[in-house]
Amino acid sequence: MTSRTARSRLAYTAGRVPLHSIPPDATAGQITHLRACTQVDALGVSNWPAYGSLPWLQLPPDDPRVYAATLEAAELHRMHIERVYAAAHAQAVDVVQTAAEARAARPGTMRTREPHKLMPTPGWPPVRVPGKPGEYLTYQETGE
Repeated sequence: MTSRTARSRLAYTAGRVPLHSIPPDATAGQITHLRACTQVDALGVSNWPAYGSLPWLQLPPDDPRVYAATLEAAELHRMHIERVYAAAHAQAVDVVQTAAEARAARPGTMRTREPHKLMPTPGWPPVRVPGKPGEYLTYQETGE
């Protein structure tokens, strides 16, 4: 078993505060970390075997060290995933384009002609004018 203070896992955070007084700008990950630290402190254990190790498997199920090791493993996983997503997001920010930028980058996709003019057709119902609620174009025969 390894001493809790010697571990980088569930590291003691300087100035750690009780869970009920979380800083207003704390992220969800920081709150989760505080919660895990608070729960381990409440268990009153300072040493526990690594999650999934033989000594951990040999502990009785109601031993608080089982829960402490499980919390530690969950927190390690959460921090790992947080780092992976942060790295992926940092790379993606450089390549993300707006739809307009993507269209402008493709040749021949920018509109070079006037928009289509709406024309009513004989025998069809009136055409609703986009952007003008209640306005319709109706077909009228010209008497030429």
